[in-house]
Amino acid sequence: MNTVESLGYLKGLIDGLEVKNESEAKIYKAIIDVIENIVDDIDDIYEEIDSVEEQVDEIDEALADVEEYLDDDCGCDCDCDDDCCEYELECPACGESIVVDECTIEEGGIECPACGEYLEFELSCDGEEDSDEE
Repeated sequence: MNTVESLGYLKGLIDGLEVKNESEAKIYKAIIDVIENIVDDIDDIYEEIDSVEEQVDEIDEALADVEEYLDDDCGCDCDCDDDCCEYELECPACGESIVVDECTIEEGGIECPACGEYLEFELSCDGEEDSDEE
């Protein structure tokens, strides 16, 4: 028997007792009112828990998407692992050292963060990169 059923049973018992003392009847009814309020509060808590569970599930799904994205180290579709696809290059215009990943090289070029010179990249057949100033 759940709480609501138990409460209904208790109400029936008190109604069936035919309490002759008016003070006792008031006390029983007050106790029933308090119990009804507790049951209502518990129902509200369960509804709130259901709502929070839904929100947690949505957050969990979003977090899984973020984790999946972050597991792809360079944020692209290449099969790179950690530092295996990072290359340190020197800008021919200013001499600044630049670290680029394989995806950036595959895009063909970038602007040097130090001097703004556009650096064009070409991959040779053996996988080594070449940097040419345009």
